[in-house]
Amino acid sequence: MAISLYDVSVRSMLQTVGAVSAFVEKGRVWCSEAGVNPDDVVDMRLAADMFPFRFQLLSVVHHSINAMEAARSGVFGPPAPQELDYAGLQALVADAHTRLKALSEDEVNALEGREVIFKLGQAQIPFTAEGFLMSFSLPNLHFHAATAYDILRQKGAPLGKRDYLGAMRIRS
Repeated sequence: MAISLYDVSVRSMLQTVGAVSAFVEKGRVWCSEAGVNPDDVVDMRLAADMFPFRFQLLSVVHHSINAMEAARSGVFGPPAPQELDYAGLQALVADAHTRLKALSEDEVNALEGREVIFKLGQAQIPFTAEGFLMSFSLPNLHFHAATAYDILRQKGAPLGKRDYLGAMRIRS
């Protein structure tokens, strides 16, 4: 059986973004029970030279639904900064998941071979849609999802590997 662009991109994004949504909610519940203000987590970093939790969640959205939109439009750039609180970030991730679910297999598979240009300042990096999604956005999505997970773990939220994996596509 051949695997489609939809399978390798959107199905994978749905699993990861769904897991992020769930572990961010689990983190919120933990904050409430532990007497921690969830907005204190928003600016936490794993290391001084890394971006904070806020940026990690913005990047999860950017490298999922925004990447799919870029595959359609042909242009992608860095995420725009947004000063959202924990609840706002949580809503942004949930919205990305909803929007990913609305993409059809046919519309995503039709993107194969299209040009996508990543613009960073004056630099322009050319990709095909499938190269962009599989070699740039999906690795970035996983990096930022794992970093957001790690920040919550570092803070003390009771998360485990299963929380990160999300809903696996098991054979029934």
